[in-house]
Parts: sequence; C-alpha cells; structure tokens
Amino acid sequence: MGISLSKGQSISLAKDGGSSLQKVAVGLGWGLREVHKKGFFGFGGGIKKVEVDLDASAIIYDQSGQPVDSVWWRQLRSQEGSVVHTGDDLAGGGSDSDPNEVINVDLESVPGGVKSIVFVVNSYSGETFDGIPFAFCNVVDMGSNKEVARFNLNTQGGSARGFIIAKVGRTGSGWSFEAIGEQASGRQQTIQDIEPQARQYA
Repeated sequence: MGISLSKGQSISLAKDGGSSLQKVAVGLGWGLREVHKKGFFGFGGGIKKVEVDLDASAIIYDQSGQPVDSVWWRQLRSQEGSVVHTGDDLAGGGSDSDPNEVINVDLESVPGGVKSIVFVVNSYSGETFDGIPFAFCNVVDMGSNKEVARFNLNTQGGSARGFIIAKVGRTGSGWSFEAIGEQASGRQQTIQDIEPQARQYA
C-alpha cells in the first residue's frame, strides 16, 4: 500500500534516490451502487447492488492554465501519446484495492509546455454518487509496479455527479501528485461539462 493522502495533500513523484519516476498509472476504482429495496408489508427488503457507469478522464493544461488536450473514453491517447487511457469500464464494482479505470502517464515524454494533468470523474448516466460505497484514486510507479499513494474520495452526501479527483503537476525539475477531491456541480455527464471547474485546480 502506498501513502494514504487526505484532501489537499501532495507527494513528490520521486524515487528514493531523488530522481523523478518515469511512468505512473493513475487509477480510479468504485463499488457497485447500493440501492435499498422496499419489501411488501415490511418483508423482503434489503440492499441491491447495481452497476454504475463512471468515467475517469485527464485534462492536460499548459503553463497559463489553459486546456490543450484531454484523454477520455472517446479519445484514449493524448495527441503526442504521453497520456493513455487503458479503457472504459461501464459497470464498476470489484474490490477497493484494484481500480476500474486507469490512465498511464509517461512523465518523461510529457511536452515541456505542459504544467499539469488534472484527473476527473463524471457520471455518464447522469446519476449522483449516492449509494456508491467507496471510490478511490491511486498512483502506481509503473517501473516497480508499486503503489506510491492512495486517496479515498468522500462521496457522502450523494448530490455530486462529478469530482475533480487529483492532479499531477510540475515542481521544478520533477513532478508531484496532489489529492484534490472536490465535488463538481451541475450535470457532469461529459468531460466538457467538468472542464471549467477542473481548470481552477490546474
């Protein structure tokens, strides 16, 4: 297990010797939605688990904080190939240790004009996060396959349809990973819906 981060905390993406990691995988995992069933005359109720289609995306920003590219389920690679989405998960579920969707970042190949990569999640089906038992983001060093850090999203309240999850940003000669965890207001069905709010954290 990597370092457990709280909202607003960050960690350097560096090896023990001080050099920057070369490639990282940023993952998003979430559980099946838990829906309370009503029984007849108080009998036969319980909790039903249903699939929910969340979409993890990455928005790439330049030094002035303007979006220059994005990676999402309709565009799985950035224009120059340094950021790659491994594929869309339409259902969710699984364990709270393995992500459902993963975006790989080749830090050494990211163009020099890029300031940050902001990771977001939105609800394609338009549902809120109400009833989703857990949602997390983690970052893995692809060289050693070891988890560097993990951040659990607070989905309590249920009104949000999107989250600004985290950011990979430049810090001098290296990179850092920052846990953001801010709810995004509004419809939030597409990356275009969430980008204006994500830009605030670029």
